[in-house]
Amino acid sequence: MTKTILIATDFSLESLDILKKVLKKKNDQHDENKYNILFVAGYDMGDSIRDLLFTTKSTVLNKIRSKEFCDAYSIINNKYPNLINKITCDIFTGSFQRTFNNYMEAANVDEAYYSTSKSRSLSKNQFEITNYLKKNKIIEAQEVVTSTTEFMPEKGRLAEVFS
Repeated sequence: MTKTILIATDFSLESLDILKKVLKKKNDQHDENKYNILFVAGYDMGDSIRDLLFTTKSTVLNKIRSKEFCDAYSIINNKYPNLINKITCDIFTGSFQRTFNNYMEAANVDEAYYSTSKSRSLSKNQFEITNYLKKNKIIEAQEVVTSTTEFMPEKGRLAEVFS
């Protein structure tokens, strides 16, 4: 059976820690399901007609998502091929709770996870979707406690995915 997991992200390597913990737990429980992973970040498109007409989702994702992030989730994808069906990155551009609820319903989200760690680094025009997740009426979102280690030889690098 295929299920969808939504993860609130800022497209930093630290936000991938949520996915690692969720998949490790499911792997330890010998979960037989396949999961579509949906990384979602909030993004304010602004009011400029030019920006609204000529900005696409892929240009926004290329601007806010680093190559390191893509490489890191590919590594996680290769580590848990029995659990992951596909990984998708998306942006939420709405500003109302019911819009977010409709987004979750349309994406067929079965589980949602977020982290309230203060190490999140939002770029220009990004916003947190954790409040929308907490208040949604579709499913109960779960908080994943993430912690950063004091000493990491290659902090901020792809090596963090392996820790």
